[in-house]
Amino acid sequence: MIKINTPVDEEKIRSLKVGDEVLISGSIVTARDRAHKYMVEERPDDIRGDLENSIIYHCGPVMKKHDDGTWEVVAAGPTTSIREEIYQADVMEEYKVRGVIGKGGMGPKTLAGLAKTGAVYLHAIGGASQVLARTVVSVPRVYKLEEFGVPESFWVFTVKDFPAVVTMDSHGGSLHDKILATAEEEFRSIVDSL
Repeated sequence: MIKINTPVDEEKIRSLKVGDEVLISGSIVTARDRAHKYMVEERPDDIRGDLENSIIYHCGPVMKKHDDGTWEVVAAGPTTSIREEIYQADVMEEYKVRGVIGKGGMGPKTLAGLAKTGAVYLHAIGGASQVLARTVVSVPRVYKLEEFGVPESFWVFTVKDFPAVVTMDSHGGSLHDKILATAEEEFRSIVDSL
């Protein structure tokens, strides 16, 4: 397992390759559809400090607010990333984001963006939302809670040993593309044998 601590520099991220297993500690920021659209269209400055050299997590967490005003993460599983394909490369470049965590992979625009900006796509385990929530040690900030609601807000999580696998790297490697090509080849061989 490779330890990644945020903020993380471009050199460290460019050293990662498809298949590398990582444990992330430090700050990560949740962002889903509304947050990505907002970042591209409005280019807000208040979140820049939390995003620069950090990692975006495609996640709509389940949160619980305690009487003392602190937040607890009840569940924090990854959501499907491809929905952010139209925004992700622009967001990474604008905010100097070094990684994106999600599930299902992303497309060619994001893959090109990873190479350009020095970032990686990390796959988190779907269906393990409570396990992943236990890696969150604190929730120091939230942005746009009233406007966007709990799942779509920018939640800043401090995590310790959040597990993920690099499935798209900054060198043009994509495990998702390899799996798709293998599946298509297998499908063709089955059809041809009929």
